[in-house]
Amino acid sequence: MIRKSLWRGILVAVLSVALIRPVSADKPRLALRPHLLNGGGGIGKAGEEVAVGIVVAAVVVGVLVAVLILHYKSRQKAITGCVNSGANGLSVTDEKDKQSYTLSGDTAGVKAGDRMMLKGKVKHNGKALVFESQRIIRDFGVCQPAP
Repeated sequence: MIRKSLWRGILVAVLSVALIRPVSADKPRLALRPHLLNGGGGIGKAGEEVAVGIVVAAVVVGVLVAVLILHYKSRQKAITGCVNSGANGLSVTDEKDKQSYTLSGDTAGVKAGDRMMLKGKVKHNGKALVFESQRIIRDFGVCQPAP
């Protein structure tokens, strides 16, 4: 999915740069900009415009790629903790941030009482945190009691 979005973004950027200014085939390039001929600068000024256009296009593409990567990574998360069974179904407490999440999504292989590493997305359901599990990364076996 991220590949589709990335390619769409690149296509939009390329088409935007390519179609930014209509070009008339029957007039020379400098005839469209008489200030380049009369006001001085000539070819050097046109070269500066091209350089600025290339820099702007590179910055736009760089920002677009950075935003897409950060957006994708911020939504994905891996948590590790002991899975517990409760009144609302399965829940897991992340060992890193000590947050308790109610599990949803693909919980087919998730077993209560096991310490597991799960990959998925965090969602906020009112005040409760919900972890939508996409897959099991690792099953560490039965939870050990805290010393």
